[in-house]
Amino acid sequence: MALIGHSKSVWINFTGGKSVATGLGVLLAMSWLVGLGTLGIFAIALALSRIVSLSSITSAIAVPVLMILLGQPLPYQIFAGIAGLYVIWRHHSNIQRLLNGTEPQIGQPLNSEVKSS
Repeated sequence: MALIGHSKSVWINFTGGKSVATGLGVLLAMSWLVGLGTLGIFAIALALSRIVSLSSITSAIAVPVLMILLGQPLPYQIFAGIAGLYVIWRHHSNIQRLLNGTEPQIGQPLNSEVKSS
């Protein structure tokens, strides 16, 4: 519910973020090792691509894999898969910009298309 509450807040007309930071907090509480691994994957992807959304999507894909590799309980693995899919779904506009080659990198000025999204 924390992920949904972050991205669909009743206090701001059911809008909000993409649940990445909240997801990291939940992961750190569930399994600090998976949380730190996910943060490491995010940092590596960000260093290589300089694109925050791509790093977030990469991390969302990595979470269920890390849960399985680190032998976490099945309910944690199921949560990780569902939460990862939710985070990726929240990035649908970013995915379209990535496919179009218009998603900005860190340090690039934002164009009007990105500002209006």
